[in-house]
Amino acid sequence: MIGFVELEYRIFDCMSLKEKRSVLKRTMTRVKQKYNVATAEIGHQDVWQLTKISLVTVASSRQAAERELNHALNFLDSFPEWERMNTTFEWL
Repeated sequence: MIGFVELEYRIFDCMSLKEKRSVLKRTMTRVKQKYNVATAEIGHQDVWQLTKISLVTVASSRQAAERELNHALNFLDSFPEWERMNTTFEWL
């Protein structure tokens, strides 16, 4: 089972693309190290305070994939630099 989640975040106190990249690099690297997910920025690449990222995981069952993605989402939501606005799950 492949689990895919698309997330949109608003980044607070970000005044440049350089600051945005710093926040994204730090958070995405940490979530990849801690959980069995792949990450990528897929939208809003030229906007300072918005980002759209995706997380993907592969597991033997939907429940295992969903559990891993939810743990990763909770971890990402724990960062005070941003707030999640939209979430879309897909299963293959």
